[in-house]
Amino acid sequence: MPTSCTPAVERIARVLAGRHLSLNGEGQDAHASSAVDAAWPDHVEDAYAILHTLREPDTQMANAGDVAIWRSMISAALAGRVDA
Repeated sequence: MPTSCTPAVERIARVLAGRHLSLNGEGQDAHASSAVDAAWPDHVEDAYAILHTLREPDTQMANAGDVAIWRSMISAALAGRVDA
């Protein structure tokens, strides 16, 4: 199975930044990659909030796989968080 070298929190934060900045989302920038590189840290808290929401799978997700593994994977993604 392919895996990403980029942490899930960063990937989510980059998607959120891209949605705000890119023409492909709600933004105005046709070439937003540099802006996303600079802005994604501003979206880390939202990324953690999304991961917290995903800790418990919905019925469709639970029916597709192992709930204990899902919870373990989400917990691992959340483990690096340092609360201020």
